[in-house]
Amino acid sequence: MDQAFLPLAGLRVVEMSHMIMGPSCGMFLGFLGAEVIKVEPPGGDKTRWLTGMGRPMFPLFNRGKKSVQLDLATESGRAALNRLLETADVFVENFRDSALAKAGADPEHLRKQFPGLIVASCKGFLSGPYQNRTALDEVVQMMTGLAYMTGPTGTPLRVGSSANDIMGGLFAAFSVLAALLERGKTGRGREMRVGLFENCLLLVAQHMVQFELEGKNPPPMPEREFSWPIYDIFTDRNGRQIFVGAVTEGQWKTVCTLLGLTDFLADSRLATRMDQIEARSWTIPLVAEKIAALDADALGRQFEAHGIPFSPIAKPCDMYQDPHVMRPGGMATSQCADGTRFRAPSLPFEVDGDMLTGGGDVPAPGQDTEEVLAALGMDDAAIAGACGERAVAP
Repeated sequence: MDQAFLPLAGLRVVEMSHMIMGPSCGMFLGFLGAEVIKVEPPGGDKTRWLTGMGRPMFPLFNRGKKSVQLDLATESGRAALNRLLETADVFVENFRDSALAKAGADPEHLRKQFPGLIVASCKGFLSGPYQNRTALDEVVQMMTGLAYMTGPTGTPLRVGSSANDIMGGLFAAFSVLAALLERGKTGRGREMRVGLFENCLLLVAQHMVQFELEGKNPPPMPEREFSWPIYDIFTDRNGRQIFVGAVTEGQWKTVCTLLGLTDFLADSRLATRMDQIEARSWTIPLVAEKIAALDADALGRQFEAHGIPFSPIAKPCDMYQDPHVMRPGGMATSQCADGTRFRAPSLPFEVDGDMLTGGGDVPAPGQDTEEVLAALGMDDAAIAGACGERAVAP
């Protein structure tokens, strides 16, 4: 890249959010060059102190941000937030409307006070019967049918990542970019509201529309009606699993040839695509038998050379050994306030041939409070009154 791709440089984003959906929105905007100021309560964002699967949430989605601590339960804290928002282009939040109203930061109030401000509200539901319900990624996956489609019948299963939270944050950033373009022409801000439930609804839209067009509910993915003769997971001679697909007539012929199943190509029972699909009950066991005698790595090299879709079954930790993932620019290294370092993926697109590593380090709770608030003209006493007691890890 001839020069850094920072189209949002010079824009200030004030983010008051926790967990994943709101922070991911701020992270995406920060990757594009925006200054992102995270407003945290006394004691710090509670997401900071999560363990287990929650441990990576704060460092991963809050890289490269500034941290300002404000006690919004106090008048001085709320006044400081107002002064901060006077300088902001975008306000990102994911709290209940009632909680925002207490802090004087509800969208309706903000639009009147700051007509040029773009407010991105990351909510569980958009306006409607469910708008006041509490939502989680897992909740909306159960509500929309995504969990039903993921697990076998009788065992609904959530997707193995916070897919809705992350994609919801991406839609929030997407809506912010659209509002910024419009504001460049009109000078007016907008209130953008993004729903976790509606995001998940979009993820299951293909299954909804199948029902709409065919009049029948599709079965869960593990029991789906196959559209291809080979689209399965097999086990090699070493006990390693590999997914193999043959989705075109050419791929079917190639896989049969590579596996020594040339009898399939002359079998009149397998003359057409539908014949091949309807014969899966006896062809797939024979394919599995062939692969069970082979090495997945050697087979994978053959498949790659012949354009066959395949993949070993990997764990997330395996990605740190993957040559494509670990190529230059594929990962960004960040440092936590305690000195711990971690690697995380870059954004999944290239600009002039380069990926956006973005990232940056993870701020300590309130580490930028004095710098940011002093720049607003606040003195030491006013800053102390606004931020409350310093954060201490529980």
